[in-house]
Amino acid sequence: MNSFVIRSWLARGLLFAFSVVIAASFVTPLLWLITAPFNTQANLAVTIPTNPSLANFEAVYHNKFAMRALFQNNLIIGGGVMVLVAGVATMASYGLSRTHVPGRDVLVYVLILFSSVVSGTAAMVPIFLLVFRLGLIDTYAGVILVMTGGLLPSAIFIMRDFIDSIPRSYEEAALVCGASSLRVFRDVALPMVRPGVVVVAIWAFVNAWGAFLIPSVLLRSPDRMPASIASYSFYTEAGTPNLTLLSAYAFLYTIPVLVLYLIVNWRFGFRFFGGIKS
Repeated sequence: MNSFVIRSWLARGLLFAFSVVIAASFVTPLLWLITAPFNTQANLAVTIPTNPSLANFEAVYHNKFAMRALFQNNLIIGGGVMVLVAGVATMASYGLSRTHVPGRDVLVYVLILFSSVVSGTAAMVPIFLLVFRLGLIDTYAGVILVMTGGLLPSAIFIMRDFIDSIPRSYEEAALVCGASSLRVFRDVALPMVRPGVVVVAIWAFVNAWGAFLIPSVLLRSPDRMPASIASYSFYTEAGTPNLTLLSAYAFLYTIPVLVLYLIVNWRFGFRFFGGIKS
């Protein structure tokens, strides 16, 4: 019995130690992100600044290229992708759910499969040629449309679960009362799937906010570059990063997504359910 207790405590100790190591691997970069921007001599070690300063943020603020990329270009691209993906995915999933199309389930899963297997890197050459022939190279519209097309299959798959959970009787009652199909969608279905729309919108915004490959290939003008590319302006010509400025820029880079999370968490509490809340 004593040996069993010892082995049990030993197993718990090893599990605790393993959990601490895993947690530290996630927490350490976050601690660096919080402390390094306020340190006048930042390095890769996590050090508490003895004399906290906002000098790094001031220097970043005077970098007009980086600030334009962060608070203009990123918001345009991220906002455009968010609106398009959420809107199109909601309408497409509603149509797939309520219309008896032969092979619709196979169609959805094929779209998911191809969107997962054919990654952005593998499809970049045909995507570039298509965007070039459409005359959308070096435009926000080209980047937004390509990102929207890549995210739509998964977004439709997510939204369809919310649509399928809406009781058909609600829509049938509205139709009996004389409501049109558009009004049924707008006044009955859409309010019920609003949490799902928010989930898809945030997911699309976060993916577009951190995108690097597609903007780097399709954009040419520095004035249209997003923050993921503009961060390289804090590197020297030899490729050495200026950690003090880069850490401050990375800190600012996370603020919009964090604020969006807090707002949605306050409004919905991230307690999302498909269709009716239980």
